[in-house]
Amino acid sequence: MEMNVRFATQTLDYLEELVTILYQKGYFSWLDTSEKYVDELVCDIIITLPLCPHKPAPKYFARYGKNMYYAAFRKNKQTTWYAFFSKYNDNGNMIYLVRYIANNHIVAQHLR
Repeated sequence: MEMNVRFATQTLDYLEELVTILYQKGYFSWLDTSEKYVDELVCDIIITLPLCPHKPAPKYFARYGKNMYYAAFRKNKQTTWYAFFSKYNDNGNMIYLVRYIANNHIVAQHLR
């Protein structure tokens, strides 16, 4: 069975905005460093999501889709990113559709 990770359009839009947000808020001194951080996060999700342990997402996240799951991606001591996704079987291929991404600073209170 082949596994394929895809991103919803609104998730891709957010990731593009995230590069600028991280730079403007001073998390990175250079725009290209911010872009590299986001690129590495995306690559990490694409490569490891099908292999990561994941849990059913709490009801709060149903606003992003039905039967949602989430997996954690720790980037440093302070920040863990969460990918919220749906799983589909498409002719024997497992599709992981990432519908929402957020970090522990934003969603931790909803994951308890």
